[in-house]
Amino acid sequence: MRSYEVLDTAPEIAYDEIVELTAQICHCPVAFISFIDDDRRWIKSKYGLRPQVIEAPREAAACSTAICGTEMLVVPDMTKDPRFDHSPIVIGHPYCRFYCGMPLITDEGYALGTLCVMDVEPGRELSFEQIESMRRLSRQVLTQLELRRKLIEHDQMIRQLDRARIELADEKARAEQLLDSLLPAPIAEELKIYGKVKPKYSRSATILFADFQGFTLLAERTEPAALVSLLDCYFTAFDDIVERYGLEKLKTIGDAYMAVGGVTATNARHPIDACLAALEMQETVARIRSRSEKMRLPALELRVGIHTGPVISGVVGNRRFSFDIWGDAVNTASFMEAHCPPGQINISETVAGYVKALFELEARGTIKAKHDRPYRMFFLNHLKPEFASTKDGRAPHVRYGSKDKGTYIGRFPYPTPLRAQGAR
Repeated sequence: MRSYEVLDTAPEIAYDEIVELTAQICHCPVAFISFIDDDRRWIKSKYGLRPQVIEAPREAAACSTAICGTEMLVVPDMTKDPRFDHSPIVIGHPYCRFYCGMPLITDEGYALGTLCVMDVEPGRELSFEQIESMRRLSRQVLTQLELRRKLIEHDQMIRQLDRARIELADEKARAEQLLDSLLPAPIAEELKIYGKVKPKYSRSATILFADFQGFTLLAERTEPAALVSLLDCYFTAFDDIVERYGLEKLKTIGDAYMAVGGVTATNARHPIDACLAALEMQETVARIRSRSEKMRLPALELRVGIHTGPVISGVVGNRRFSFDIWGDAVNTASFMEAHCPPGQINISETVAGYVKALFELEARGTIKAKHDRPYRMFFLNHLKPEFASTKDGRAPHVRYGSKDKGTYIGRFPYPTPLRAQGAR
């Protein structure tokens, strides 16, 4: 009964017309459709009854007896039947005497209620045609109920689909948010649109490698939670720094940190951005080390290697996407980092050519790598005095351009990818 959600609902024209038609066919002054739940008889639609007649206790209703059988229940005189002689509609208004109730039985065999007619005169007899009409009209009541149930099921399905769509949209948003956090924005967008990322050749990109001196020994002597917390402190700061200077963090391997500039966004300033990021990373590590030493906590020293050269970038894997770069320039940047003393920033000759106009460099000479390949290296010390921070904390003016193409005055870091005056 509850699955139809019909109890205590407002009157409906379809049920009212069935009741009125039943009364007219049977020539009875009273007709109604009643439903039976656990403890009461409730009238959905009525004809010839007072408006206040809506429900009655289940045990006092004649319909409670009618639904116990499969055939029509006919009571010629209710006053002479001990089952009904105490009923409120018998001893009170409308003083019914004749009762005829057709049980409403579903195809599954559940008795839900009755389609009834009553008369104030006892002894009425219904013809075969009238009985058949009541039987057919009772099926129309059941048809209305089934339509109602299907509409309820349809609404429930619509709500479930709406919830599923919302959950799917939320899940997609979370997946896209995770993808955005794992991959550079242009790469993530390309992956969302096309489902894959085409490899890209960059003629000039700057790779930054950084790691900590003495980390292996520290890992052997420090509890895991403290070690991870320490690395998280450093790498979280590094993430903010590389993002601020337009670089892309590629990955961390143990205590090593790798970032690149000039791959996802094409510009000519990535060597300078990488050097600025390295200097700020060095300052951050020094500040954390000073604070750790005062608290007698373990401290680390950073070494950084930077090189500029051509690379190939792309996304590998189909479950855990990884954006990475490949090429000899990556190996050279790693070589720069490997041959960097603690607390220093080691840059290649190529990087030095791009940034020497803005930074104080210290030549280290030539170091041979595998296959006797020589590398000229330079220490990156700091910005030249004329480009250092001013007293008010703002970056000073830097002159860009050339004599034949005009001059642009801006603050450092510069807002456009123009080369600094004197840089190659």
